[in-house]
Amino acid sequence: MAHQDLPPPAGLLDDAGLFLDFDGTLVELADRPEAVMVGAPLHALLARLAQRLDGRVAIVSGRSIEQLDGFLGDTIAPYAVVGSHGAEIRPAGGTTLLPDRPASLAAAERAFTDRFGDDPRIVIEIKTLGVAIHYRGAPEVEQEAHALVDAFAQRDGLTAQAGKMMIELRMDGHDKGTAIATLCEDAPFAGHAPIFVGDDLTDEPGMVVAAHHGGAGILIGSMRDTAATYRLDNVAAFLDWLEKNA
Repeated sequence: MAHQDLPPPAGLLDDAGLFLDFDGTLVELADRPEAVMVGAPLHALLARLAQRLDGRVAIVSGRSIEQLDGFLGDTIAPYAVVGSHGAEIRPAGGTTLLPDRPASLAAAERAFTDRFGDDPRIVIEIKTLGVAIHYRGAPEVEQEAHALVDAFAQRDGLTAQAGKMMIELRMDGHDKGTAIATLCEDAPFAGHAPIFVGDDLTDEPGMVVAAHHGGAGILIGSMRDTAATYRLDNVAAFLDWLEKNA
């Protein structure tokens, strides 16, 4: 892992492909995943980015594509969109490519809801190809939540994915890095260095692939072990940088 702590330079996006995480990167994290706020300035910025980079922009998230459409709507119609940590991919203007949902996820949903569903501080988030336990409001259950998810991991190709104050059970065999690598094989991203921006441990595979393809990662948040080349302190700092470079 690299230990660099540099702000991204002006001109980094020139002739690049831009891959953007959503939560903690474009929008502030919220106590409940449905409570994030997407304001008009972000919609306008994303629309300008699509023109500035001739469509070489993608949203790459752990959320499902359906959830991302709910937040961003027609604004991301010109974008490629990756959901479910790389398991769902929708090329710009295309249809969503996704595998069948493992039946074992339904059993996990029931188990997670039976244990934590009555606690209003905890959110059980059902995703297209996963199910997550968000315990930001009850950090004392972290160990138990992780143990419960781990008990279901490895079943029928499922894996545990830790994040900020959450733990998710999702399909194995995909991550944000594999999705970015796939998108980089074809137009409009082929031949352009990928820049990936993210804040969480789930974003590290994307940072690695971006560097491998001649691009770079930008870490949002406090410094830690990371494959990113550059760093900005928070969402506001990144959006300010993006405004100046859009």
